Amino acid sequence: MDTGVIIAIVVGALILLALFALLGRMGRARRHETRREEAHEIRREAEVGRAQADRTRAEADVQGAEARRQEALSRERAANADEQHREARDRHIEAAEKDPDADPDEAAAQFDREPRFERDDQGEVVRDEQHEQPPPQQR
Repeated sequence: MDTGVIIAIVVGALILLALFALLGRMGRARRHETRREEAHEIRREAEVGRAQADRTRAEADVQGAEARRQEALSRERAANADEQHREARDRHIEAAEKDPDADPDEAAAQFDREPRFERDDQGEVVRDEQHEQPPPQQR
């Protein structure tokens, strides 16, 4: 075999190797770009999900705060109602003490026997001595 042919074969083989290397790099670069685009899309979807989660959390926090405010308002109203009830009872007893024909102990007992209802923490009637439905609570 002639030296020129051997050199041509070696040069051709080197050109083929360089071509394969170049094609390999181009394919790898294309795969990397595709993976970058996929990663970017996943990050974008994750950001959308995060924003939705943040909005849902904020809405839940607002609802929780409103529920706590309503509960505090309900407890305050119940305490006010109890205080008004005690004041009314005390006034009945005071009136009985001033009335020469009335007995303060009997006035207190009669006031305590008068029908009334009580609500639990959820607003449900737990004691109703006349078995009547009280007016609904304002919310």
